[in-house]
Amino acid sequence: MGRKKPIAIEEVKIEGFADDGKCIAHHNGRAIFVSDVAPGDVVDVLAYKAKKSFLLARPTRYHQLSKARVDPICNHFNVCGGCKWQHVSYEEQIKQKEQIVRDNLIRIGKVDLPEINKIIGSSQHYQYRNKLEFTFSNKRWLTTEELESEEELDRNALGFHVPKLFDKIVDIETCHLQPEPTNSIKNEIRHYAVTHGLSFYDIREKTGFLRNLIIRISSLNEIMVILQVGREDKEMHPLLEHIAQKFPEITSLMYVINNKMNETFHDLSMEVFKGRDFIWEEMESYSNPELKLRFRIGPKSFFQTNSQQAEVLYKSAIAFAGLSGNEVIYDLYTGTGSIALYAASLASKVVGIEYVEAAIEDAKRNALENNISNVEFIAGDMKDALNSDVIAKFEAPNVVITDPPRAGMHQDVVLKILEMAPEKVVYISCNPATQARDLSLMDKDYKVEKVQPIDMFPHTQHIENIVLLTHR
Repeated sequence: MGRKKPIAIEEVKIEGFADDGKCIAHHNGRAIFVSDVAPGDVVDVLAYKAKKSFLLARPTRYHQLSKARVDPICNHFNVCGGCKWQHVSYEEQIKQKEQIVRDNLIRIGKVDLPEINKIIGSSQHYQYRNKLEFTFSNKRWLTTEELESEEELDRNALGFHVPKLFDKIVDIETCHLQPEPTNSIKNEIRHYAVTHGLSFYDIREKTGFLRNLIIRISSLNEIMVILQVGREDKEMHPLLEHIAQKFPEITSLMYVINNKMNETFHDLSMEVFKGRDFIWEEMESYSNPELKLRFRIGPKSFFQTNSQQAEVLYKSAIAFAGLSGNEVIYDLYTGTGSIALYAASLASKVVGIEYVEAAIEDAKRNALENNISNVEFIAGDMKDALNSDVIAKFEAPNVVITDPPRAGMHQDVVLKILEMAPEKVVYISCNPATQARDLSLMDKDYKVEKVQPIDMFPHTQHIENIVLLTHR
């Protein structure tokens, strides 16, 4: 808005959810994106940023509260940046998410759509995540009351980032997204670090010892704890030994020394302090519910974060593919091979491709563990690995299943799919906006036959969506 004064607008009716946890309203032909409100609220707002087609605003007065509002259960609500829709009933959340999928496919994709299937909600609204990542910081986020206090404050934090402030961390006492012993482990590590004077990481200066903590819990109650530190330190082993003794139920206790400028560790060596370097996850077989598929999850492996809903997602995707048992399937962005192995009993051959080599090694082990022999796994950047040599070796696919990251598929990958011309493409996405963009690129050759939204992440703005495309 530059030097212009903020714009005050009275009695705005909040219409629905928008991106990034905000809600949307309209005034004089312009969209208003408002934080800290719920669909159905009537509020006065102050627009602090103006563009030609939209305003960014915050509420200043509530005239009427939405009937969809509920009391959030988390003490950190509206501060840590997670669970932004916790103040809205779950029924309203999934209704709004279904509309977000519809809006994105129509507004961005501009493709002909069938009637969108009713969204499949999650039976678990809390404690549904199998993985959480916490950040250490020596610059804890302070409340207004703390800032005004003259008391000497503990500035160390172990928790989540404040939205849009990369170096400010909210100290989290209890997170309701993952079952115990997650909070107990996290709080014990923090307590030990403070009482023993271990340094918490300075995110701006890139200095300090304790940097990051990842906790994974599988549906089999196997637990992986990964401690990421910024440097070698003599206190490392005493800390890990304390955690190992305090929590003997930990299956895999690992650490990684990372002195890079970012927290990614795919290129770094992981050290095992106790137990295995992996945990097991389990899922029902599609063709035989009494048969369990086992998945080896390593520290660098991707696996759907909501294990229970992952089964729902995979079943829906395979049902969309309508397999007869004779198809050659390419599973793009296969991760640890979960979809590839899930589909294998209904296919002639499955080829999984993934850029993380460690994940591909897990995928190969998973195939052996489950006695599945009609799968092949390839490691490499998708736009390079999906090439003519692969097609010549394994045959062109009849079906492509693709589950890319939030950025969607690289344009070269889209063009390669169009060149291979499979009969069906099952596109799984965690970002309906980039999915819609890719559907638009494929629209000349492919028709959207089915759309199925699935909620994997209650209380957040995130939504998974499956689209079935058939060749025209």
